[in-house]
Amino acid sequence: MKQLASFGPANRTARSEETHPLTWRLRDDGQPVWLDEYRQKNGYAALRKALAEMAQADIVQTVKESGLKGRGGAGFPTGVKWGLMPADESLNIRYLLCNADEMEPNTWKDRLLMEQLPHLLVEGMIISARALKAYRGYIFLRGEYVDAARNLNRAIDEAKAAGLLGKNILGSGFDFELFVHTGAGRYICGEETALINSLEGRRANPRAKPPFPAAVGVWGKPTCVNNVETLCNVPAIIGNGVDWYKSLARPGSEDHGSKLMGFSGKVKNPGIWELPFGITARELFEDYAGGMKDGYTLKCWQPGGAGTGFLLPEHLEAQMYAGGIAKVGTRMGTGLALAVDHTINMVSLLRNMEEFFARESCGWCTPCRDGLPWSVKTLRALERGQGTRQDLDILLRLVDFLGPGKTFCAHAPGAVEPLGAAIKYFRSEFEAGVAQASNAPPQLALTN
Repeated sequence: MKQLASFGPANRTARSEETHPLTWRLRDDGQPVWLDEYRQKNGYAALRKALAEMAQADIVQTVKESGLKGRGGAGFPTGVKWGLMPADESLNIRYLLCNADEMEPNTWKDRLLMEQLPHLLVEGMIISARALKAYRGYIFLRGEYVDAARNLNRAIDEAKAAGLLGKNILGSGFDFELFVHTGAGRYICGEETALINSLEGRRANPRAKPPFPAAVGVWGKPTCVNNVETLCNVPAIIGNGVDWYKSLARPGSEDHGSKLMGFSGKVKNPGIWELPFGITARELFEDYAGGMKDGYTLKCWQPGGAGTGFLLPEHLEAQMYAGGIAKVGTRMGTGLALAVDHTINMVSLLRNMEEFFARESCGWCTPCRDGLPWSVKTLRALERGQGTRQDLDILLRLVDFLGPGKTFCAHAPGAVEPLGAAIKYFRSEFEAGVAQASNAPPQLALTN
């Protein structure tokens, strides 16, 4: 995995504070940046500014004006989310949660930040907690991220010893405690209310909304949940200002700032790079990932995780921001793309994906609990060449039945989005699984 970040193919090694707010501090040897080095690289300067020069409302307003959006996949405006926290000062017990579960297949951007720049996340959380008037924070971390847990805990200890965490931070009168909480490894914990339930020691089922976490969150108190990469953007926004942050994106992009993007699969140079919103997918694929390996051709690609729809090579002209990817029919998601090569059978690929999504369903609502295993059963039959003529109709009905607004949370809609796209673009591969079973008895068909 490459950790190099750059804004231009002609100057891949040039990273600076002005152009690469997330990655300019990375070491060339891949080792973590600890407190002394982080401070030498202007670390915690934004925190000092936030505590000494800005009121709580000013921090919220600055983040709102910057246009920072959530980097976990949903893309909700961060400042707007912060503004949902109650203004009532009597509600003095508030929590800030960092969603570091990162269970999305083909996504490891948060891992890079936590393992190599743990103090960036710590600083981002302290500033954010000040804005939210939160006195305690939790980093809800995927349990398999052992190195990230170790590095984050060391960074927290270093920050405490330096007076950057705990009571009366930097003499400001602001108190904030921060803890790392490792989860058991469930995809559904990426949904913020399922994460809250898990943190409380409950089964990781999503909660009904409203009430939203800003009103009733952890242990019934006001709570804000933000993604790792989202929080890591906050110090640079506070330190450098709104106009600078907006200037990072390419013309035409409706999203501001930079984003960790990547490509994996049979590409010559798989990796992660910090890039401006609005860069084209073709630039990401060809100039950074190097195109396909010799002997392989690009069949299709996903723009940001297993829960995003497949796109064709001609869609590489799309700009990498939420609206740009929406124009070609899917979501940007996490921004870490997957290249599917010509040797991959789409039925087998989708069967593998749907097995994952079916296993990770919390089982709370019927469409997801029963529909996803049904899709796996149907895809297995097609994969073996034992499908029936009704199977494609069944799969398409499942795509509809499990779509947005028809399930308790967004798990099922994300699971069936790639399935619908795969049938749309590669229907013949699914039909091929029917040819050998034309005389087989039909499966039970779904009804409205």
